[in-house]
Amino acid sequence: MPPAASAPATLDGMARLNHLGVIRVEGDDAAQFLHGQLTQDFSLLGLEQARLAAFCSAKGRMQASFIGFKRSPTEILLLCSRDLLAATLKRLSMFVMRAKAKLSDASEDFVLYGLAGSATLPLAAQTPWSAMQDGAASVIMLYPALGVQRQLWVAPADAALPQAATLPLERWLWSEVHSGVATLSQPVFELFVPQMLNFESVGGVNFKKGCYPGQEVVARSQFRGTLKRRSFVVHADAALSAGQEIFSSLDAEQAVGVVVQAAESPQGGWDAIVCLQLSALPSGSLHGGSGTGPALDMLPLPYALLEDI
Repeated sequence: MPPAASAPATLDGMARLNHLGVIRVEGDDAAQFLHGQLTQDFSLLGLEQARLAAFCSAKGRMQASFIGFKRSPTEILLLCSRDLLAATLKRLSMFVMRAKAKLSDASEDFVLYGLAGSATLPLAAQTPWSAMQDGAASVIMLYPALGVQRQLWVAPADAALPQAATLPLERWLWSEVHSGVATLSQPVFELFVPQMLNFESVGGVNFKKGCYPGQEVVARSQFRGTLKRRSFVVHADAALSAGQEIFSSLDAEQAVGVVVQAAESPQGGWDAIVCLQLSALPSGSLHGGSGTGPALDMLPLPYALLEDI
């Protein structure tokens, strides 16, 4: 059995998030352009909100995931995994055409920190994806991890930093796993439609907005009951890594899932977000890498899956 997960003593402070990069979208059509490319509504995005969103292929497979927010009426920042940024920027730029929107890699222009526990700042709204300005910085509420409040703090590179204890990046990545909200990275590029990562349940898909690449596939998965995979949180005694296949003890030949992202637990072993075939859950045990690899213990999913949109 996994150790009982607890966070208050181990998840408190601020962590430098060097694994994330920043795409800047500037211009009068910035919001409308993104609205037509991503899974969430950007046309109605205000300065006090952020968006979780995916950029999909024509087949509805996720090529990147973002947390996006406005710094001004004509400037939007998209935060994503650094290992996907260059290719994603190139793909998005291909669709700009006549839109008044300029895209650029602004990773060196901003500094990103994750705030947890006592390091978080008071926001008027405490719901995930709420946002506010704190001087030159933007602060975004995230999903909590193990009951601990978490925020993103994004500011120009020369801005004064908040005063808080240092939190190791590894500890922050562990909190990301326990939030249950996955960040797409290169090892799992184009493996999932958004609902396989539960994006519709954590504010990452808007089914009422207009078209975007892959929109028909995403909608079909939702409304025709064709979704056969979901994401869950698990624990293992051995190391797990993004892209690693998962097998059932009942079938050593055919993988039944994949590790989406993983982090070492301060309490021993590794915790991970995994995407699994729903048919593999009722019977047999789950193992990483092979049918005889490290056993996976299911942990509680930290939010409810939406059954009706």
